[in-house]
Amino acid sequence: MREVAVAKLVVIGVGLIGGSFALDLRRAGAVREVVGVGRSADNLARALQLRVVDAASQDAAAAVADADLVLLATPVGQMDALLGGIAASLPRHAIVMDAGSTKRDVAALFRRHLADSLDRCIPAHPIAGSDLSGAAAARYSLYEGRKVVLCPLPETAPAVVERVSALWRICGADLVCLDAEQHDAVFAAVSHLPHLLAFGYMNTILARPDADTCLALAASGFRDFTRIAGGHPEMWRDIALANRDSLLRDLGAFRQQLDLLIGQLEAKDSDALAAAFATASQARQAWPPAR
Repeated sequence: MREVAVAKLVVIGVGLIGGSFALDLRRAGAVREVVGVGRSADNLARALQLRVVDAASQDAAAAVADADLVLLATPVGQMDALLGGIAASLPRHAIVMDAGSTKRDVAALFRRHLADSLDRCIPAHPIAGSDLSGAAAARYSLYEGRKVVLCPLPETAPAVVERVSALWRICGADLVCLDAEQHDAVFAAVSHLPHLLAFGYMNTILARPDADTCLALAASGFRDFTRIAGGHPEMWRDIALANRDSLLRDLGAFRQQLDLLIGQLEAKDSDALAAAFATASQARQAWPPAR
């Protein structure tokens, strides 16, 4: 494992994503030292207590000064300030990787702040989200069998892609490579749009005069549909704004589907409703596709 070993990993944002990455690498002996960076002293103390990290700091620039790999595991809205703050302190050899849910904005930030080190920059997106957050959410084997999307820049060195890929494989991840634009279009449709719909639906229920009764009588269908509405508001605000163009396209397409359903209901068109429901039902029952 010497070829993929990391002497010092700096995780900025020690929570489910960054903490779980660190735990798996530590267990595999692929990293010598893990330093956690964050704004919350309490969360950093918890990360130390749980041995997610070996050391902790609230000074990102100082922490990365001798790093070999820096993982930005914060909400995408914080990355501009973070990259601006650490750019001057990063050693030339350090690889910088993010774990955000949007990629075009991250690629642009790398170009803005790390223009001289783009060969060491690699946007990434582990598909392993949860409603849990903070260091206590970190766990071993989170990425086992999960997909991690890598979106290398044109300038990213092939050796960096290989090294980062090897680290994710140590965590048990299945790797997919996309360009940043394709990534954002796909995840607007299958991740970001569902979250916006869940938030909007919850607010629709809350606006009803009988909202308390509705919530008291809601059962499994409501629970399953609204689970992701419990997501972190700041994080999802940042994602929505970062992927605004793709989301607006998909919201428009969804609005067309709603208009079709409204028209079919108004016309009492049972055949059209049944056909629409059957198409969706069959596709959902066939998902996920066989690997």
